[in-house]
Amino acid sequence: MNWLVLFLAGLVEVAWSQSIKPTQNFTKPVPTIISLVLMAAAVLLLSYAMNTLPVGTSYAVFTGIGAVGAITLGILLNDDPVSVGRMAALALIVGGIVLARVTT
Repeated sequence: MNWLVLFLAGLVEVAWSQSIKPTQNFTKPVPTIISLVLMAAAVLLLSYAMNTLPVGTSYAVFTGIGAVGAITLGILLNDDPVSVGRMAALALIVGGIVLARVTT
């Protein structure tokens, strides 16, 4: 169950990462509130998952999901560049997440 919560925390972190830019340096009230709520929700879910999962593993998986999601959405929605190096980095992050899950 806590692995599911951790995965959800990572997805919320992805949403949070995408919600930062519309705040325009936290000068827009509604986008800023949305961003802060998403940030708090991500950390709350992460802390819940850490009740039974190792802290290091939880945080590594959480940030890995966030990084992969943010890069992927950046490519799909913002025309961020795609390169062999970025794809290799994504593959390494995903591999690390899988390895952390399998060995915990």
